Amino acid sequence: MIRSSLGGQAYWDEWVNYCDGRIGDVLEKLKEPSGDPSYRPQYIFQLAQENWHQILRRYSRGDEISELSQYFSPLLDAWEESERLGKDIWTEEQQYTRHAWTVNLDHYIVCFWLVGLALALSIPEEQWQRLLALIGNEGQDELLDRVIASRQSGRKIGSRLCHPKPYQRLLDAVNAPVDEQAKRLFVFVDKWYKELNRPAKKGLSADTAMYERPYWYTYGDRNFEGGAYFGRWCVEAVAVAKALGLDDSQCLRHEYYPGDLLRPDGPSTHPMVEISIALPEAIDEPKRGFFSKLFRRK
Repeated sequence: MIRSSLGGQAYWDEWVNYCDGRIGDVLEKLKEPSGDPSYRPQYIFQLAQENWHQILRRYSRGDEISELSQYFSPLLDAWEESERLGKDIWTEEQQYTRHAWTVNLDHYIVCFWLVGLALALSIPEEQWQRLLALIGNEGQDELLDRVIASRQSGRKIGSRLCHPKPYQRLLDAVNAPVDEQAKRLFVFVDKWYKELNRPAKKGLSADTAMYERPYWYTYGDRNFEGGAYFGRWCVEAVAVAKALGLDDSQCLRHEYYPGDLLRPDGPSTHPMVEISIALPEAIDEPKRGFFSKLFRRK
């Protein structure tokens, strides 16, 4: 059963198959000498990105939860190789802006997603340790550090949130009395996507996010047929429910909540929907080609 509220079976089959093929093509191309060695680390990182997109794309299509973890090992391989090569390419400032949760909203969200997926899918310990090494940022964020600490004993816990909007709501759910947690978790999920469209800030300091919304925010609003859309899933809420034992019952059937991740044996937590071609209201942004959308730089 398709889990996403957008796209029919033909759409998801086309783009799951296409992107699996694209991953294979990139792996073959990487065997060749690089035309621009300075871009190779980023090109390889985009391969890691496409692997986590495929996890979410297959979830959207309705694939078995047990099939999603196949992308973790190649994801980690690509990310590690990108970091290895990037040490000789990226400046100290570039290293900071690529990796620091405080300024890189994309990186913070992706780390949250991958931690949530790793916990939900129970990836092997060897992969978990590799993921932690890539994520870094220990002691930088109270919420994500607490989630990671559920499987990393002794992790240092941050004393603040890197991105209070929208994640203060999620931290409030964690800290709420047990009988209030389910409701607060639902409120976070319900407002999550809207509140990620944050107003731009003037100036840029060490603690100011580089942009106001995630790279994937408008996927599905324009050129839906182009295949960049992989779903809009609040994996952060699943991560907290799994790691910290919150009741997610009120979130089930919400269009943004991937509840099946925590219920791999079914039945599905998603409603049967009548697929519509109507798309969300478009948000103005510069037009990009398919591959720049598929592999947007961080």
